[in-house]
Amino acid sequence: QVQLVESGGGLVQPGESLRLSCAASGFTFSVYAMRWYRQAPGKERELVAAISAFGGTTNYADSVKGRFTISRDNANNIVYLQMNSLKPEDTAVYYCYTVYRKSWGQGTQVTVSS
Repeated sequence: QVQLVESGGGLVQPGESLRLSCAASGFTFSVYAMRWYRQAPGKERELVAAISAFGGTTNYADSVKGRFTISRDNANNIVYLQMNSLKPEDTAVYYCYTVYRKSWGQGTQVTVSS
């Protein structure tokens, strides 16, 4: 059974940082690319960042380039999203995703507000 469990969300002020984690189990994590998506209220879910199986290739949405960094720890089956210089428009539920059986985590809320 595939499980993706996100953590690390919270309430922060503009300009602050957060690191999200996604712990994966139930599949061979190291051979699959991983992605982070987000969904703000009233908006469609959007791709934020992606990382290849061995971490050699990363891609980012234009809106987060230079501020967010995706990484992975294949020894511990975790994918991270380091978010710096957070803005109010980054407020959303953030989801971890793997193409293996098109599986989603339950999401973690990130709120950026003064």
